[in-house]
Amino acid sequence: MMKNKIRETLRLYNPKKIRIGVLGSHSALEIGAGAKQEGFETVVVCQKGREKTYTKYYSNIFNHVVLVDKFSDITKPENIKQLTDLNTIFVPNRSFSVYAGYDAIEKEFAVPLMGNRYMLKTEERTAPRNQLWLLEKAGIKLPKIFKSHEEIDRLVIVKVPEKTRSIERAFFYASTQEEYEKKAEERIKKGIITRQALKEAVIEEYIIGAKFNANYFWSPLTDEIDLLGFDKRVQTDLDGILDLPAQEQLELGRPTQNIEIGHIGVTMRESQLEKIFETAEKFVETCKKEYPPGMIGLFALQGAITKELEFYVFDVSPRVPGCPCVEPTSPYMKYKYGVEVGPGKRVAMEIKQAIKEKRLDEVVT
Repeated sequence: MMKNKIRETLRLYNPKKIRIGVLGSHSALEIGAGAKQEGFETVVVCQKGREKTYTKYYSNIFNHVVLVDKFSDITKPENIKQLTDLNTIFVPNRSFSVYAGYDAIEKEFAVPLMGNRYMLKTEERTAPRNQLWLLEKAGIKLPKIFKSHEEIDRLVIVKVPEKTRSIERAFFYASTQEEYEKKAEERIKKGIITRQALKEAVIEEYIIGAKFNANYFWSPLTDEIDLLGFDKRVQTDLDGILDLPAQEQLELGRPTQNIEIGHIGVTMRESQLEKIFETAEKFVETCKKEYPPGMIGLFALQGAITKELEFYVFDVSPRVPGCPCVEPTSPYMKYKYGVEVGPGKRVAMEIKQAIKEKRLDEVVT
């Protein structure tokens, strides 16, 4: 049983030589830099051919490099041994979830994870007891989900896995059944999506409002929620098309793709912060009941604030959010801690406190 393996691994770890590890993709630099700020040595697992960011350009951040032929090899026994020999506490990011696979993470990857390994799969909307189920269970406002395109009676956003990059989603918008069918066919012909993937698409009410990714941290040591800050996505080729005047957008006649390429830090009106915290509190309490011990560490609720000032959540990241812009642009952690604290530093602070209090088993699974 994984719980017993992790407990035994922690027992063998030298608490004075704990290192913080991460897969070399999606916020690895943020996690590594934050760990260094708190005095930890760091470990990065890199795929051959994709390692230069970590071994050359930012080699100052990582003390140890584990090089694998492909990312999925991270769950091989020899690589697990390398990580545990280094007393590694591993921080899961989106790339880790995708490349390692949920079954392997839950049953094979016997390295202590800072977070709840059993909640990673909830990010997949096709999984049972997934993020939408949790949001509904928590009583959090979320968009209406349509079971079939034949039910469409308002503006919807259709989320479909891309044909060439199945880990990314293609998006398109429709207000009627006919519009859905027309736009779907356009994208199938252009090779953006497949007909099979369309069958598994999520058809979701489009919430008209200001978009916010709210980034949080729940501490099992103090049972407190930190608001790290907010960010918005930069997307291609959507942003490029939106930069054109409206007439040129229409003349272009090109289907947009919402491919995430970056993030911009934003702030929210202070009078609205209470509801942002309350939404997170509802989510955290639900996760404690449904996926004990709960949503450990970093997570994000992506949503929109409507003109009625209601916060709708339409996506959950049950792991490190991809927002390194939060530390330099967000004031919210400074209000609490007196200094800027980003995702990586907050993770390291929690691990340091857990080591000091001999409660490391409470912050990992």
